[in-house]
Amino acid sequence: MFLKWIKRLGIVVIAAFLAIGAYIMIKPQPVGVDIAVISRGEIETTVDEDGKTRIKNVYRISAPISGKLERLSVQAGDGVEKGERIARLRPVDPPIRDIRTRRQLSAATKSAHAGVKLGQAEIARARSALDFSKTELARAQKLALTHTISIRALQQAELDVAVKNAQLAQAQASLEFKRRELESAQARELLPTQISRPELEDQCCVAIVAPIAGTVLKLFTESEQVVGAGASLLEVGNLKDIEVVVDLLSVDAVGIAPGTLARIEDWGGKGALNARVLRKDPIGFTKVSALGIEEQRVNVVLDFTSPPAQWQKLGHSFKVTVRIITSHKKDALRVPLGALFRKADQWAVYTEQNGIAVLTPVTLGKFSLSFAEVLGGLKEGARVIVYPSDKVLADTPVTERAQGN
Repeated sequence: MFLKWIKRLGIVVIAAFLAIGAYIMIKPQPVGVDIAVISRGEIETTVDEDGKTRIKNVYRISAPISGKLERLSVQAGDGVEKGERIARLRPVDPPIRDIRTRRQLSAATKSAHAGVKLGQAEIARARSALDFSKTELARAQKLALTHTISIRALQQAELDVAVKNAQLAQAQASLEFKRRELESAQARELLPTQISRPELEDQCCVAIVAPIAGTVLKLFTESEQVVGAGASLLEVGNLKDIEVVVDLLSVDAVGIAPGTLARIEDWGGKGALNARVLRKDPIGFTKVSALGIEEQRVNVVLDFTSPPAQWQKLGHSFKVTVRIITSHKKDALRVPLGALFRKADQWAVYTEQNGIAVLTPVTLGKFSLSFAEVLGGLKEGARVIVYPSDKVLADTPVTERAQGN
């Protein structure tokens, strides 16, 4: 009888163990999750976009006349002083002359020589005539004292002297004109090798000078060559006078005003640089995005407020990341962005309550890069699940993972 009861008790114990094992196997296992505690802190809303630096005033130097440009004496990155000569422009060499052209030029020079001699002869004749008229006038004046000749005759002698003086002045002017014609004819006969004499270097060329003290930014040409009037030669600017320009979506630019604070990040140096919005262009432009979508954008210009020593390594047209601060709250109830997801038409999170995931709708305000402002649905100290997996559903048992797992 005792053995019979022991046998029954063993069967009951085995059945109980089997039942417990089956329950353990079919019981839902807690899902390991990461937990964040709702707290208060800063919420900073920014408009982020890639921008680039630029020198405020870039001077593009061009050729004032057509001519042969000498090789530039500077390279990109060289410093220049205001008024420093960078290059020179000399007149273009005349075309090769054939024998007929050379004979025509020679004949023109000989003709000019002859004209000068003719002018000299005319002056000699006019001077002789003037001397004779002066002698006649002196005789007429003596005779007029004794009333030997009439007053009219004396006046005629005086008029003749005046006419002869005018004829001499005319002959002298004609000689000067013929001498200038001779110089012009001789200049047309000059060869390029005669024009480029060392003692005439400063007279034959037009100097290209730097308009400001700064740095050479870009060379449009370097070697010696013939250029036309207005051709771009190089750009000069002051690297200590830099601003940042960024093109924003027009809907983002509407809420940005001059004086708005900003940060410049990912610029290649340590830390972030402080800046402020200097101005916003009044007109937008259309830009096609990488996805092929047409967007209306507006240029916004920012000025550095950090000391120049921090950003002096930046140059012209360097890429940077611009974060324009549109709002800032120091004591806001905030939730990590990784805990948020959309449920129907509103935001929601999973909160951890006594080891169970509870679906909790929330009302949000401003968004920052890492947090969102909580306006309703959560209280300070609430525990929310961050980055919930597809295994986490409402009323799912959860357990917090150890840090580092």
